Amino acid sequence: MYTPIDSMGRVSLMMDLIAQKQRALGSNIANVDTPGYIRQDIDFGQYLSSMNSPLETRLSEKLGPSAIATQQSEEPVNSANELLKIQENAILYSMATRRMSNIITEMKTVINVGK
Repeated sequence: MYTPIDSMGRVSLMMDLIAQKQRALGSNIANVDTPGYIRQDIDFGQYLSSMNSPLETRLSEKLGPSAIATQQSEEPVNSANELLKIQENAILYSMATRRMSNIITEMKTVINVGK
């Protein structure tokens, strides 16, 4: 059964993932000229499969108080690709914030109708 609280939790977790990815991408750009630097990334695919299950899933356990595990890649950092990924990530964040705003609006409507 759908409830706004569950959706709010899922969107919140997704926003946390997006923020972690943004940090990883920023680190990649900051270290583009660092010898031996290993590119960092977050793979949403491994987390998205758990978004339809209860919040106490692998995703919420991994998010916990510590940072999300990042993937490391031996490929060199390409600043143009990293900037493109940052833009894509910004679009995802914008979509997530809009969804959160819609959930809050739904909750306000329910509260106001119940008065």
